[in-house]
Amino acid sequence: MDVIFELETLNDAVQQFMHTTQKHKVFAFHGEMGVGKTTFIQAVCHAKGVTGTMGSPTFSIINEYKTLQGEIIFHIDLYRLQNGQEAVNAGVEDCLYSGNTCFVEWPERAAGIFPGDTVHCYLHTEENNRRKLKINL
Repeated sequence: MDVIFELETLNDAVQQFMHTTQKHKVFAFHGEMGVGKTTFIQAVCHAKGVTGTMGSPTFSIINEYKTLQGEIIFHIDLYRLQNGQEAVNAGVEDCLYSGNTCFVEWPERAAGIFPGDTVHCYLHTEENNRRKLKINL
């Protein structure tokens, strides 16, 4: 499934994403630097009921958020890691198999540790500041 959106229609794209992927827990977000992976993930977290401060996990590697309903969401950024073993050492694998929702940026850095049912999402820049999100279920 493909979703094309711009900043003004981000919330509509988030709703489409959530409807399409509602039965899934682990999401791997692929895309070049600056394409909007963090922005999209934070918008999904907000739509799921996260009210606290959200930031990029580039330096912390793992950010943990709680929704108003008490659900735990992990936002993970593997950019600074070199391989799967570093991800395991950082606790990423524990998050991926915890049963909680996980959004992972730069998953190719540790491709071998993801569950088989991970949803891979590819974000690309289109003309006129639009983005295309390809969701592979």
